[in-house]
Amino acid sequence: MNLTESFEKLVGRFETYYDVKREDVTSPFDAEAVFHSHDEQFFLVRSATISEAESHEYVYFAKRDSLDAEMLRTLDVKAWEAGLSHVNPHKDHRNSDVTLIILAERISDEAAALIPGLRHYKSYRFSLQGWSQYRLIAVESSSGRIVYNRQGKDLKKLVSDIL
Repeated sequence: MNLTESFEKLVGRFETYYDVKREDVTSPFDAEAVFHSHDEQFFLVRSATISEAESHEYVYFAKRDSLDAEMLRTLDVKAWEAGLSHVNPHKDHRNSDVTLIILAERISDEAAALIPGLRHYKSYRFSLQGWSQYRLIAVESSSGRIVYNRQGKDLKKLVSDIL
């Protein structure tokens, strides 16, 4: 399976639960996916609301022939900034997470060494109005190597069989 087919298969997995956008996406990404969840608990009637919670996830996909350290840093910064630009913290906001998924033909050793150390976290009003975390995973299609940061480990199973 070539890089484009793998990329389409990967993005297609998100279409069930996420709103996926392949055109008019934030530069330098090739696709974006957005997930919103609103949960509320009430007592007997809806007007007696006990609690509400909103969760959001913004996923950015990048397809590259080669991933070097400079490109990785650019994608990392752009994904975090683009994801945070959508965040609107308020009393019912629980979390707004940002995910970057990179599919590359080749990943340089320098870039692979940087990935586990790329971490971002932001709390809003000491977490009283939620937080944002950052997940990152990169897949090298030529060798099947998967590199991720600590939060991105959960994505390993999702991307492991797309090659």
